[in-house]
Amino acid sequence: MPWFFLIVFIIILAAIVTNIRVVPQARAFVIERLGAYKTTWNVGLHVKVPFIERVACQVSLKEQVVDFPPQPVITKDNVTMQIDTVVYYSITDPKLYTYGVNNPLMAIENLTATTLRNIIGDLELDETLTSRDVINTELRSVLDEATDPWGIRISRVELKNIIPPAEIQDAMEKQMKAERERREKILRAEGEKKSAVLIAEGNKESAILNAEAEKEAAILRAEAKREAAIREAEGQAEAILKVQDATAEGLKMLKNAGIDDKVVSLKSLETFAKVADGKATKIIIPSEIQNMAGLISSIKEIADD
Repeated sequence: MPWFFLIVFIIILAAIVTNIRVVPQARAFVIERLGAYKTTWNVGLHVKVPFIERVACQVSLKEQVVDFPPQPVITKDNVTMQIDTVVYYSITDPKLYTYGVNNPLMAIENLTATTLRNIIGDLELDETLTSRDVINTELRSVLDEATDPWGIRISRVELKNIIPPAEIQDAMEKQMKAERERREKILRAEGEKKSAVLIAEGNKESAILNAEAEKEAAILRAEAKREAAIREAEGQAEAILKVQDATAEGLKMLKNAGIDDKVVSLKSLETFAKVADGKATKIIIPSEIQNMAGLISSIKEIADD
């Protein structure tokens, strides 16, 4: 009998230990009792009733990412393209997630493809390529509203790739090339225009500076000539004054020395003789003969004395 109680005790202890569960962070356990929903375990230590309760589903509460394969869609202008989407979602209600829909990821994928076709069908090709933000916002709004009864919150939807047909890609590349060439020509023309303007402005400023320099040089030359003329005139005037002063001083000295007319006549004759001694072959005789006779008489008297 003791062995029987020991075995029973071990079995009970093992049943209790195996039914103790610890729920980790960011997870939730959905518990069923006899096949019906009982409760939801959050983070912490929990014990379930053996053979009556069971863990129906373990749910991750972290945000999750699912990348759906490309889906064919048709634009408003009948262009078929491939678009693949990336959906960010999180579970807000583990009970609704467990019992709301079978295979939630497949449901989200099909809902995304259908909603995307409806949105792209109202847009043309150019609008589809340039309106990613608008498409992402509208798609997220529709998906979040549709998945709310499933206990799922769609936090973000991104269009990963938009792949148009090959001929459309070739046409777009040619268009982009033409646009780049057009912009290059515009930039080159603007650069040449700015360069020509700068050159013209430089030539204008250079001409103005040259003219101003020539003007200043001419003014300086005129002032220099005027100053030289003034200095030369002043020099000549000063020389004349000095000559006149010297002449007056000489006459004054002659007067003070008592020089009479005979001495003056003799000096004139000496000067005449010096002129006659020169190389000149002609001698100019004064026309006043009486003066000449008087001059000879004066010389004779001086010689007698």
